[in-house]
Amino acid sequence: MTGPNIAIDELRSLFLFEALTDDQLGWIAERAQVRTFDAGAVVYRADEPAEALWVLLDGRLRLTRTADGEEVPVNETAHRGAYAGAIRAFTAAAPGIYQSSMVTVAPSRFLRISADDFSTLMHDWFPLAVHLLDGLYLGIQNTEATIRQREHLAQLGHLAANLAHELNNPAAAAVRASAQLRTRVAGMRHKLGLLAGQRIDPELLRTLVTVQEAAVERAAKPREPLSSLAESDLEDALADQLSDLGIPDAYALAPVFAGAGLDADWLAEVADGLAPDAREGALRWLAYTVETELLMDEIEDASTRVSTLVAAVRQYSHLDQAAHQEIDLHPGLDSTLVMLGHKLTAVQVHREYDRELPTVPAYASELNQVWTNLIDNAVDAMAGRGDLWIRTYRDGEWAAVAITDTGPGIPDSVRGNLFDAYVTTKPVGQGSGLGLDNARRIVTRRHRGELSFTTGPDGTTFTTRLPLPPGVEAAATEQGRQT
Repeated sequence: MTGPNIAIDELRSLFLFEALTDDQLGWIAERAQVRTFDAGAVVYRADEPAEALWVLLDGRLRLTRTADGEEVPVNETAHRGAYAGAIRAFTAAAPGIYQSSMVTVAPSRFLRISADDFSTLMHDWFPLAVHLLDGLYLGIQNTEATIRQREHLAQLGHLAANLAHELNNPAAAAVRASAQLRTRVAGMRHKLGLLAGQRIDPELLRTLVTVQEAAVERAAKPREPLSSLAESDLEDALADQLSDLGIPDAYALAPVFAGAGLDADWLAEVADGLAPDAREGALRWLAYTVETELLMDEIEDASTRVSTLVAAVRQYSHLDQAAHQEIDLHPGLDSTLVMLGHKLTAVQVHREYDRELPTVPAYASELNQVWTNLIDNAVDAMAGRGDLWIRTYRDGEWAAVAITDTGPGIPDSVRGNLFDAYVTTKPVGQGSGLGLDNARRIVTRRHRGELSFTTGPDGTTFTTRLPLPPGVEAAATEQGRQT
């Protein structure tokens, strides 16, 4: 409730105002209000418009912030003259909302000075202080901006290194297979020349072509991969069989046939259809043919992998798409996993996607930064080895993304202010403490969503909730009524 204006003597007894003149104290007394609250009352809430500076006259106050859906105390005091609220109303970079919530722990009395009056008195009475504090706040903002930019560049460099590693493997495989393919094609030309020089029987040539096509078709069919022991046994059996047929260097041909899924029965069938003096040339020609097909498959797989990575980069960056649009969350999560693939080599990734999850209005590339930070932190928490669950689901009017690791959990000492700038659980030099702060800003300010976490000795889950378009909820309700 509202009480009478405060007496000048009581104002002077507060350390904030003890050096002011009678005229200045009178100016405040005319404009300020005294307000009383019972114990447990909410004076103001975080994210509400910062309309006033509150000064404690008597009682006890507590400042809290929301973490994981709970109000976490950040300060509690009964010190007379303690102040909170719109304390930066006089600065050029004043936040327009309260940064925390204030509740009373005991019956309390406050002096309420409107943000506009507080700004006026600071500019009129303490212009030098205003300039100094403006410069201080601006310097802090510039420092934060620089560090955030460096953090972002470091993250981009990290992703670029991962991408380079992921691209290098298929590119190297394609180069290696291309060089081997050139050698095998040259060998095929040589064998074809030898066969032509021997004036081979046309019927035998037709038989070789038929066997060649059958071998290629059989090699192309999908099959269950063999264990290392089974594959070694197959190679030994084929090598012994080739040696019995009088084929020199049988242990060089056997791995080729085994790798294509060609077994002893196939080899026996082919050998029975060839004259003894034609077996060696024919089987080597078939080996070149089969190996050529395997090398072309390897080149195709490597090229497809490169194409997939490039597509993931395009999906991750959204360079050729509108900045803000309604998106399916799953492609962004998948492209982020591809971008971080090098860090996930020893991590088992479990995707539990709700494919019926509606699209959400979002800045897709910024959300991908959130996924990158949360997944990267999860992998670091597990020291690069463990299980990672990514789950999407609908939570009422929200689309939810939960990212869970099997790490040791977040220490109690940082849980209350984990989303604050410069707070990190990583060793010195390995984290700036701005990743989660940036993620929270993107989720809460850019998307009007929520970012929370639960943690324990068995792991941690970060849950991002993004608001669904209003029409989606209405459509779902109407559909439920019709059903």
